[in-house]
Amino acid sequence: MMPEPLTETKPIVWTIASSDSGGGAGIQADLLTFNALGCHGCSIIAAVTAQNSTEVVGYESVSPALFITQLNCLLQDMPPKAIKIGLIPDAELLAKLALWLAQHKAEYQFVVIADPVLSSSTGYNFVRQSTLQIWRQQLLPQVDLLTPNLPELALLSNSPQQSNDLQAGQLLQLGCQAVLLKGGHNETVDSKDADNVTDLLATADSRFRLQQPRLSTIHNHGTGCVLSSAIAAACANGYALADSTIIGRAYLQQALSCSYATGKGAGSLQHHGWPVTPGYFPQLQQAAETTDRSLSFAGITAPIGFYPVIDSVQWLKRLLPLEPDVIQLRIKHDNSEEIEQQIAEAVLLSRDYKLRLFINDHWQLAIKYGAYGVHLGQEDLAQADLAAIAAAGLRLGVSTHSYTELLRARQIKPSYIALGHIFATQTKQMPSQPQGLTRLKRYAALCHDIPTVAIGGINAERLDAVLSCGVAGVAVVSAITAQQQPEQAFLALKQRVEQHYVHQI
Repeated sequence: MMPEPLTETKPIVWTIASSDSGGGAGIQADLLTFNALGCHGCSIIAAVTAQNSTEVVGYESVSPALFITQLNCLLQDMPPKAIKIGLIPDAELLAKLALWLAQHKAEYQFVVIADPVLSSSTGYNFVRQSTLQIWRQQLLPQVDLLTPNLPELALLSNSPQQSNDLQAGQLLQLGCQAVLLKGGHNETVDSKDADNVTDLLATADSRFRLQQPRLSTIHNHGTGCVLSSAIAAACANGYALADSTIIGRAYLQQALSCSYATGKGAGSLQHHGWPVTPGYFPQLQQAAETTDRSLSFAGITAPIGFYPVIDSVQWLKRLLPLEPDVIQLRIKHDNSEEIEQQIAEAVLLSRDYKLRLFINDHWQLAIKYGAYGVHLGQEDLAQADLAAIAAAGLRLGVSTHSYTELLRARQIKPSYIALGHIFATQTKQMPSQPQGLTRLKRYAALCHDIPTVAIGGINAERLDAVLSCGVAGVAVVSAITAQQQPEQAFLALKQRVEQHYVHQI
């Protein structure tokens, strides 16, 4: 029996690079990575190499005419969401590519991820002074993310005596939008912990580090190719650059952990699907971050389940007779005295009904009146006294909208993590796009050790699909408060959620 054809198109990603006859790097590794991350890969060949697992014997570049013909032919029919640039050893081809990107990038809005391969892992040198000049003067202004290792960073910045951070800053000044400095060629970057690899993601207005355990294996051929290709594939799937970098780094860690021998030298990486195992994802640290990661928040023993979000004590009084288990009180107005009165009254009512009540944002009042927990958004998380919340024994819930926010939330070990917004919602202005069910499932899998709550645009029609993504709870707002019969809507949704989790046991 033949499988059913796919009904959705895959995002198209190009690799503009050179062929690796050994199969572990270059075009071959790029295409395997694109496929594993749900993309359709196209290839523009710049050169053909003769290499195996121990050495590069030589290479031959394609003609400039054929190189440009490949680009234009593909653009007519299969324009990319993202382009990965790898080894282009010929200066004339590199210059033609820079001009081609300048002519087409703005119109087609593709993302450009460039891995400046200036030498092979076996020691073959592709560096030419003319090539470096083209990178600096013509190509970098077309690049959204550059992924150099430490030697490549020194060569491209032409300032080997400066710090890595200053070298990255020079490349940003030359026009590229971001630099991911790979730390694998050093014991660490700005750290004394030799057991870890630390990469630095630098943009014009931010710096943050991604740290992962160093994997001790000689089978690491093609790591730079795979990392940049995975980032490009994530961009093509619609993830922001910071999130794409995180996904790419997790994909590389996963592939390295399962690498295998091929010939007599360095073996190749094993390509799997989308990374969802927490151990493959990096620890994140911003330059000015001072979060105490030794904090311990009270846990949630009973499942979260059905989780209404309401904006007043009046709504709380309407729902309490229906025996809710968890509710979040989210009051959004400027009268501080009224806010305090409502929170004080709500906490007292919650105790009478044995309700687990979370207070949104107002963590000082939640502590003052002894609420069950507090829920914080990203901005409030950065400003709140987390140590005081933990010391008071309150549970902490944290809103997240991306991999970057999710990993930072995981690092403080909150009581639960909210994942949203899943669908478009009219209840509040959101800075991000709806996450959708595919991302929700990936986020939930990454948090198997922390309870998760899906939120945003969830209604009766979408409930079953959301529950099937593996979350520990579902938060709703307008699915109750905007209904003509809120009580009946509450009871119907609550029953469906409870039945779902009963069947999961």
